[in-house]
Amino acid sequence: MSDPSGLHVTDLRFAYPGDSFRLHVPGLELAAGQALALAGPSGAGKSTLVRLLTGLLAPASGQVRLGSSQIDALNREQCRAFRLQHIGLVFQDFALLDYLSVTENILLPHQFKGSAGALTRKKAQELAERLQIDRYIDKRVSQLSQGERQRVAVARALVHEPRFIFADEPTASLDPSRGRIVVDLLLEDARQRGACLVMVTHDPNLLPLFDQTVRMEDLLNA
Repeated sequence: MSDPSGLHVTDLRFAYPGDSFRLHVPGLELAAGQALALAGPSGAGKSTLVRLLTGLLAPASGQVRLGSSQIDALNREQCRAFRLQHIGLVFQDFALLDYLSVTENILLPHQFKGSAGALTRKKAQELAERLQIDRYIDKRVSQLSQGERQRVAVARALVHEPRFIFADEPTASLDPSRGRIVVDLLLEDARQRGACLVMVTHDPNLLPLFDQTVRMEDLLNA
């Protein structure tokens, strides 16, 4: 029996207008506490699939369920509210606010909900220490390197303890040792809290760490 609190995809199809790109996911299931890697070359649809799974893109057909919520059936505002409440998302471009400090960027999910209390700030500090960015905690992110900004984005995705974590190449700007710190933290956080983790990666050495791997080439133009 599938996990009702996990991620479920059924016959998902998507195409960009006027483009030969076609994506078809016949079926996908990820239980709470498990981790899935999306692997494949550039242009294979990894980021597109993340956007479909999080409601940032609407499929042509099929169904995406995160827990009891059918994402493809929600309107834009409902999707946005669901993401704020239940999803931690690391974008490729980080999507940080340059005029805010590291702490303020990490706490953004809670600021939107008006709930950034003392325990949340403590969690933000712990994540910053784990990711080795605590020395920059009061700096504006515009002063940070790409690798430091990437780790701020990871901390922001985890601070509100989401049920679903989506990380789009969260190690792309990092050296191998810091990249492994990020991957270990994402995997540990998901497994300890019973969250679902979906991570995009180009690194084949990371794939054995995940419970499942989807190779995007198998889903294209089907």
